[in-house]
Formats: sequence, structure tokens, C-alpha cells
Amino acid sequence: MAKRKADSITPKTKSRLTPKVNSDWQYQWTPGFWTNHWIPMLIIAILAAVPYLQSLDYGYVLDDQIVITGNQFTKKGIDGIGDILSTESMTGYFGEQKDLVAGARYRPLSIVTFAIEQSIAPDKPALGHLGNIIFYIITCLLLYRVFLLWLPLKASQQWWWSIPFVAAVFFALHPVHTEVVANIKGRDEIMTFTGALGAIWFSMKWLSDKKWHWLLLSGTSFFLGLLSKENAITFLAVIPAGLYFFTRAERNDYVKILTPILAATFIYLLIRYQVIGYFLSSGKEITDLMNNPFVEMRPDQKMATIFYTLGLYLKLLVFPYVLTHDYYPYAIPIMNWTDWQVWLSVSAYALMLGVFVKDYRKRTLPAFSILFFLATISIVSNILFPVGTFMNERFLFISSAAYTLVLAWLLVDRLPNVISNKVGLLFGLSLGAIILAGYLVRTYTRVPVWENAMTLNRAAIAVSPNSARANTFMTTALFKEYQKETDEAKKKVMLQEMGVYIRKALSIYPAYYSGSQMYVGILSEEYRYDNDLEKLLAGFKQVLEHRDYLPYIDTYLEYLDGKPSVHQRLSDFYYDLGYNLFWQQKRKKAYAIKYLEKGQALNPADTRFKSALDRVRQS
Repeated sequence: MAKRKADSITPKTKSRLTPKVNSDWQYQWTPGFWTNHWIPMLIIAILAAVPYLQSLDYGYVLDDQIVITGNQFTKKGIDGIGDILSTESMTGYFGEQKDLVAGARYRPLSIVTFAIEQSIAPDKPALGHLGNIIFYIITCLLLYRVFLLWLPLKASQQWWWSIPFVAAVFFALHPVHTEVVANIKGRDEIMTFTGALGAIWFSMKWLSDKKWHWLLLSGTSFFLGLLSKENAITFLAVIPAGLYFFTRAERNDYVKILTPILAATFIYLLIRYQVIGYFLSSGKEITDLMNNPFVEMRPDQKMATIFYTLGLYLKLLVFPYVLTHDYYPYAIPIMNWTDWQVWLSVSAYALMLGVFVKDYRKRTLPAFSILFFLATISIVSNILFPVGTFMNERFLFISSAAYTLVLAWLLVDRLPNVISNKVGLLFGLSLGAIILAGYLVRTYTRVPVWENAMTLNRAAIAVSPNSARANTFMTTALFKEYQKETDEAKKKVMLQEMGVYIRKALSIYPAYYSGSQMYVGILSEEYRYDNDLEKLLAGFKQVLEHRDYLPYIDTYLEYLDGKPSVHQRLSDFYYDLGYNLFWQQKRKKAYAIKYLEKGQALNPADTRFKSALDRVRQS
């Protein structure tokens, strides 16, 4: 392979830190790039695929239910595409637009691909996993191409030890990507990045020959990225930054390149508004902790916790060993400005901003990488608007490209300069090999976590023991296995384990609806074995103290009504609920009357009920 690529950028600057070029610079795009670069591309494709091939035998997990298995539009196959494009993205699952999270969601394109797959092979997760691997390979290759356009090889440089190749390989193997690739639902993250990278590639192509159709393709690619997920909008900052740092584009070039991209953004936002009915807020306050994790915090605690999570993102990029899919309350604790971890994070970001301000005029690679990272992480940071959780590893998918770029720069470029050419080169190669080996091993061992609900939730509960969601989901996974089990001794052991997890979940978040549902189910199963009515009724009351109504409680109480042996205790329970809890404590008249009337019907001779009902009704 030739050492200099025919269609690369030829820089004429002495500094390795300043990739800007002189005024007579131009692109030289010649046919055959992909065929001439098949060796590095093949390596990147293999490394991107190998850790994830094991997922082809895995099933649907986590939010796959919302977008695939439980989505009535996706289940229709291609016949459901019209509904997918014309409704909020969770409507197919819930049956209506519920606005459970701030801003709602309009990300139809990945769901359209799921519908197509359902038409080809209904309920075959292997096809979905294969689709994710293919999309991931495409993204990694396109990222390498964009990096090579921004940072072309020098005359004496080998492709295998260049910033574009090393950065792309780091990206392909980074363990923080496992959720995005191994969970079929994560395709929206992959596709939005692919669309944004495509917009960059077409824009750079237009700079080469100024043919307008490249601008049209750029806008189209960006629009498809937005339809996959809103995160592509952050490239409204990244794309002009790429032009500034790596080209000598004129002011008119910026205008012409950004025009179709801005037009695509406007069209997407207009469609989104028409479908959802608003831009950012429905006006409905999100009070569910699982959809608004800051609801129990003061404003100062909220900002401290946000900066703490931003620090965790940096930690995950550098040391991606301890991984989990669950960062829900309170896997991330409520932080205060007296916590040193918060100030460590603030210091790290202040340092990044300082480097950017100092070096952006020099057009250094670190300055660009900082801008790239901050722009793309901003939309999921909870600073601009709440995203429904404290953080998620999948939110780092795009931003990690900025990290791998600067990491490759440190190994390939800076170490030989700081130490000495030969020693620095050897040290960089050795350190790079260690990092890549670590990435490969950690990614390969992390992927099996996504095999099924049990493996996923057992892994999550080990890392996120203080998450109400993780404890509830672990209970749910166990309950499904419990229902299949026929050995009574094993069922009792499983029931005991479920009881521990679900009680932990409600100790963290007593009003958790899903947790309350599972708790009532576990209580009823425990009652079947121990016949402990007092424990059962105490558990029911505990749930109703935090939630006015849970359908299964009424259903089970009706079952108990049919057992004369418990009527006296049950009537006392109805009086306690109706008068003491719902009337004296909560002042909920309708619920007070409901339970008092149930008690009266069960025990008409008990005069307490008539007296209490009179007081409630006359109030």
C-alpha cells in the first residue's frame, strides 16, 4: 500500500499540533479510496464485530420491549411504518402518548428498521443483533474515513500507527459501547452518529469539487441522523468546528455547508412538533422519580449531582471496567457541594475549558476534541434539560469518539515529542497495545451480560445495589423464573430472594409504581406459603400509604373477602384503611368511603362503619 494516500489532505505546516493548512490547500479526491485502504478497514471491521458476534444467540432485553416486542406498530412489520413515523416513539408500546419524560421522544428511524426486520423474520432477535453489528461496523469505518480527512497521513507515516487508525480502533473496541451494540434498542445511538458522520463526509466532499448534490446528500444524511435520535443536533457545533480546525474553508463555504444541515434541522423540528405537539415541554410536571431523578432534590443538590455524573463520564472513558446499564435513583447518590468528588469533576471540566480557550486559536487537536466532547455530551448532561435518568453509558457513545481521538494523538504524536522519537514510539506502541488488549477483554466479557433479563439484572444489581429500578427489575426477572419452576423447595428459595430485592427497592423509593406492583405480588405469594395474614395486610397498607390505588390490592382483597375465617381481621383492616389512613391522614374522601363501605358489607353489625361513614360523608 502506498504510504501517501492520493485523496488525503496534504498539510504544509511544521507543527504537529496545528493541522491547519495554507491558503493554496485543496482536496484531491481520486477514485478507489475504499479499495486502496481495505487493510485498515478490514482490521477495524473485524475488531468492531468480533466481541459482539456472541450476541447473535441472545434474546430481547430491557427497552427492546418498548420498541420491538411490545410495540404494536413494530409488530405489524412494514405495515406499521406509517404509524411509527406519525406518532411519538413510545406510543406503539403504551397505546397513547403519555409524555412520561421531559420533551417526549420522536426517534422513528431505528424503529422503522425494527419493523422491517419483523417483516423479514418475526420475533427473531438474531436478525436485530446482526443489524446492530452491521450498523456499528459502518459507523466505525465512516469514523475512520472522517478522521483521515481531518488528519491525513504524512509522507513518512505508516497507516497502522496514525492518529485516524488508532483512534478508530480504540473507538471500535471501547467497552462503554457494549450497551449500544449488544442491546438491539441501542441502534438509535449508532444510526444518529452514522447520519452525523455522513453529513461531515458529504460536506468535505463538497469542498473538493463544489458540486451541489453533495450538499443535498449532507442535509439528507443529517436529517436521517436526527430521525434516529435528537443527539445529532449537537453536530451543528461539531461540523463548523471541523471546518475551522482542519480546513481553510472560507466564510461562504461555512454558509453553504451549514444551510442544508440547518434546513434538515428545521424540517425535523417542525415534524417533531407536529407529531408530539410541543418542542421541549408539554407543561406537565414530571413527578415520578424514575422519569425525573432530581424531583426530590434542592436546586443546589441537583447541580452538584449533575457535575458528579459528568465526572463519572470521564472516569468511564478512561477506566471502563466497572459497567452497568442502571444509573437510576439512587445508584447515583444525592450529592452536595461539600462532596470532594463534585469539585474534582468541576476542576476537570474547568481544566478542559482552559485548554480549549488557550489553544483554539492555534487549532490544536486537543482543543477540537474538547469542543467535540462538550458539544455532544451537553445534550445528555441534564444541564440543558432533564433526560429522564442521572446518566447512561450509552450516552457516551458519540462523545467517546472525541476521547479516542485525543488518546490516539497522545500515543502517536505527543509521546515521541515529549520523550524522544524512538523511546516515545516504543512507549506509545506498548501502551497502546495494553489499552487495546484491555478494551478487547473487557468488551468481550461485558457483552454476555446482555444475553437475557436474568444475566443483565444480576450484573446490574452487583454494581447498582442502591437503584430502586435495578432491585425491582431483578425481582421481575426472578419472578418469571419462579413461575416456570415446579420444585416447591426451589420456589421458596427464589421467593425469599425476591422478597429481599423488592423490599430494598421500596426502601429506596416507597412510591415506585412498578416496585409496588411487584411487592404486592410477592406478598401474595408469601401468604400462600406462610399464611401470615398480618404480614400481608401490613404490606398492603405500606403500599397504600404511598399510593392511593393499586389494582391488584383490590383484586386480592376480594379474594380474601371470600374466606369467612378472616372476616373479622379484614373488617378491622378496612376500617383502619378507610378511616385512619385515607380520611384522617390523607383526607381522600372517595377512597375512605370505598374501604369503609367494604368493611361495612363484610361486617354489617359493626357500628364503627356507620358512624365513620356519616362523619366522612357529612364533612
